[in-house]
Amino acid sequence: MATEPLVVYSGRSDQFVLPVVKAFTEKTGIEVILHNAKSTALLSKLILEGKRTEADLFLSNDAGNLQVGADKDLFLPLPEALTADIPAQYRAPNNAWVGLSSRMRVLVVNTEAENTQFIDSIFDLADPALKGRLAITHSANGSYIAGTTVYMLAAGIDETRDWLNGMKANVAGKVFNKHGKVVKAVAQGKADVGLVNHYYIYRHLAETPDAPIRMVLPDQGENGIGVAENVAGIAISRHSKNIDVAKQFVAFLVSEQGQKIFAEVNREYPVRPGIAAAIEIPAAGSFKVSNVAMHRLGDERNRTFDLIDSIGMP
Repeated sequence: MATEPLVVYSGRSDQFVLPVVKAFTEKTGIEVILHNAKSTALLSKLILEGKRTEADLFLSNDAGNLQVGADKDLFLPLPEALTADIPAQYRAPNNAWVGLSSRMRVLVVNTEAENTQFIDSIFDLADPALKGRLAITHSANGSYIAGTTVYMLAAGIDETRDWLNGMKANVAGKVFNKHGKVVKAVAQGKADVGLVNHYYIYRHLAETPDAPIRMVLPDQGENGIGVAENVAGIAISRHSKNIDVAKQFVAFLVSEQGQKIFAEVNREYPVRPGIAAAIEIPAAGSFKVSNVAMHRLGDERNRTFDLIDSIGMP
């Protein structure tokens, strides 16, 4: 009997997911259907649908949504053997979800702009010297929220509040809806510095190799908090009717073959040790990364929302 197609509620853009889905289908013959929307919207859909859901798996672009779903008991714990090769900081404490690929919050700086050499910390973005020169996304962006959680946990709520207030003053209400637009604004000299996920810089340089931009890995000093990290990850729906095949899909995503696809196609960092990142991005282990475990992005989400809302970030 033919295997039923897997239904994945996917909170990631197709460009990040389709290459690995195609490889899985070619290897197994199993069809995968992606239902796309924002991760938060899909999580709400899972909650509302309950036992009626047709989702076999939930793929989120953010560890926070995965942990919130785990706390609401939406997912089946994954077998330890299936995730044994993935470090604990990239999994739920009860193994309800597993990370797949990692991204870093970095700074993009215009190389032709003046007075940018002092910028080596995320907290420098609050410096009044950057008033009218800063590009960031709106504060509802998932990576923005996750990054704020990391800074809050690593540097404290007071310093993070000051940072948000400083950035709010520097952007004066002008924010972007996509990271790609932030990089483009910096490359075109419409802003001098921006805050983005690392792969958007390399995607822009692949299309425009002569763009006057450079990446800064922030907070690398002896007392620095390191780069904020977030993972995309996946969980099996508690109400999946195709559990064994769903496990097979997860096993492929964390396999060497699946992890190499995330690295080569997306320029993300594989979470499985021993799989090299794309050659054009800084090698894993060559820079300091924040030690905040990924499940904390869900644990602290409401406190992060409260902080951002209290400031009125655009």
